[in-house]
Amino acid sequence: MEARAYLKYARISPRKVEIVLDLIRNQDADKAMAILKHTPKAACEDLQKLLKSAMANAENNKNMDTSRLYVAECFVCPGPILKRIRPRAQGRAFRIDKKTSHVTLVLKERE
Repeated sequence: MEARAYLKYARISPRKVEIVLDLIRNQDADKAMAILKHTPKAACEDLQKLLKSAMANAENNKNMDTSRLYVAECFVCPGPILKRIRPRAQGRAFRIDKKTSHVTLVLKERE
């Protein structure tokens, strides 16, 4: 029995999200929430929302006990890249890639 939540097209680089996901992988859901609350990273706000969503899915859709939930799986995949142009010297152009992320979070119950 597992509960999933997805965050698609998040406007943050997958590399930055992966750092935070490594902190909460295999942690209890309550402990993971505390870690996200006290970690000063840009990805934490979105991941906090995602974890709350996964916990709500577990409780309401799967009838799981929220006190026994833990982060079984969490991973990030790169989304589409927004390509922008920045003007440079002598009429040249410099490309800026604005990366996006798709994050998946899976919660399971401890035995």
